[in-house]
Amino acid sequence: MACMKFSIVSSLSRSWTASSAGVSINASSLLINRGSSSSSCTCMCTPLSTSAPSTATVPSVQGYDALPKYLRPPVMLPPEVDDSARLMELLEGTQRALQRSSEPRGTMMLIDTLQRLGLAYHFEEDIAALLEQFSDENLGDEDLFTTALCFRLLRHNGHQISTDVFRKFMDKNGEFKESSSEDTVGLLSLYEASYLGANGEDVLSQAMEFSEIHLKKAIPVMATQFRRQVLQSFERPRHLRMARLEARRYIEDYSNESDHSSALLEVAMLDYNKVQALHQMELAEISRWWKHLGLVDKLSFARDRPLECFLWTVGLLPEPKYSGCRIELAKNIAILLVIDDIFDTYGSFSDLVLFTDAIRRWDLNAMEQLPEYMKICYMALYNTTNEVSYIVLKEHGWSVRSYLQKTWIDMIEGFMLEAEWLNNGHIPNLEDYVENGVTTAGTYMALVHVFFLIGKGVTDENVKLIVKPYPKLFSCSGRILRLWDDLGTAKEEQKRGDVASSIQLFMKENNIKSEDEARKQIIQLINGLWKELNGELIAPNALPLPIIKTAFNMSRTSQVVYQHDEDSYFSSVDNYVQSLFFSPLEL
Repeated sequence: MACMKFSIVSSLSRSWTASSAGVSINASSLLINRGSSSSSCTCMCTPLSTSAPSTATVPSVQGYDALPKYLRPPVMLPPEVDDSARLMELLEGTQRALQRSSEPRGTMMLIDTLQRLGLAYHFEEDIAALLEQFSDENLGDEDLFTTALCFRLLRHNGHQISTDVFRKFMDKNGEFKESSSEDTVGLLSLYEASYLGANGEDVLSQAMEFSEIHLKKAIPVMATQFRRQVLQSFERPRHLRMARLEARRYIEDYSNESDHSSALLEVAMLDYNKVQALHQMELAEISRWWKHLGLVDKLSFARDRPLECFLWTVGLLPEPKYSGCRIELAKNIAILLVIDDIFDTYGSFSDLVLFTDAIRRWDLNAMEQLPEYMKICYMALYNTTNEVSYIVLKEHGWSVRSYLQKTWIDMIEGFMLEAEWLNNGHIPNLEDYVENGVTTAGTYMALVHVFFLIGKGVTDENVKLIVKPYPKLFSCSGRILRLWDDLGTAKEEQKRGDVASSIQLFMKENNIKSEDEARKQIIQLINGLWKELNGELIAPNALPLPIIKTAFNMSRTSQVVYQHDEDSYFSSVDNYVQSLFFSPLEL
């Protein structure tokens, strides 16, 4: 299927192999990963470099024969080099600071810092209790910075708050007062808050325009560090950033702030390395499973990318508590890539018809009609789906196999529709392409699996919402993924002969000659989809907050992965993988 592109992790053209034979998983011995257990480490919070290491020293997603070398098994460190007690001491001190906090500005700044440093998961209950104390009514006397920060944090964490809190900064004509134009710190806070606006919230649209105009005017006279913050926000506002990458980046920025807390910086660095060690253990488990599954040994045409699949799961589910969810989701995405390759590069049209029919029947007897190369893939999908169903039943008491099956059937039927388009020489319109592309990108499969694997907030009522037609929350996130995928990989895929993407279809339907102009307008479409997605944060009868956050994280991860300038998709993914999984922070 050369004309279509799909899958949650796009379609890279080169393959790599990974195995982790002999790497044992022992969660009880998970300690801080130092890179070398033979050398001692002094916990000094000196400025650090978080730039990605060279590809000569760490594995690449394009050539990954040496994965086991970098998946260091956890070891029990002697007491004199074990930082677990120090980490616990620092976390307890941070919790006490949170619980003592009462002044709105300081409280909000501390919560914001904890979230950006990747530490907020330790204090979920404390943060929730503090946020409950703030509302539209008790922000009347706060300045622009504090009001905008409070609005952003409340919205981001699923709390209801009206845009009316900004009316006090507007004149009788409904325009922001010029007196706020010189408050650059407040303007930056307002700019960040404006990205959580939903459709119909004109106040936030005005806030974005007003703050951007005046911040740009002030850039020449800004202090160096603040100017850097502003430019980073223009490049990618906080609401759109991938959590673990933001933690890695912000730890360095925070270390350079003159008023930073040395204790908070230390705990952030220790915790980052501990989470990275957890990710390495998860990678070892996924790699062991993938090698044992043996799909790529039997199917030489199939992509061999469990590491890249895992990167996406860390984007969707950044909190350490979702370790098991990440492992199971990565397995399903890896199988999705193989099925994608069957439809995209290897299977004949008649074979694809047989495979689609067998998936619809979801019966091992249906496998007998398939050619040999399809049987092993069919069995892998069948067994993995049963495995996830068992996990959900055991941990949450829900029987969900029929729901999981349905998401796979919907996706395979989407692949088959694309095969029919190609076989019949049919070029779809943009809406049909994007709507079907949301399904074949793996959006619904991934989010439905996560919904049940997390298990929190699942009820008899809301399980009815996650079947076709899927909820708006899922479809908006999937459309953002689909469009960013096309923006990020269209040039590389055109070189391989792929001809249909949203860019070309948009140019054709709108009579646009310039690809650059089409790309700009597609980004505007994405911005509109973000407003729809933001509306789901304040919608009545919303789905549970964990799955809402996962859908938002899918959109964030797609932009982070696919938005790059002249660098290729390959190099950007390499950099993220190396930074997140193989480069511990030096204490």
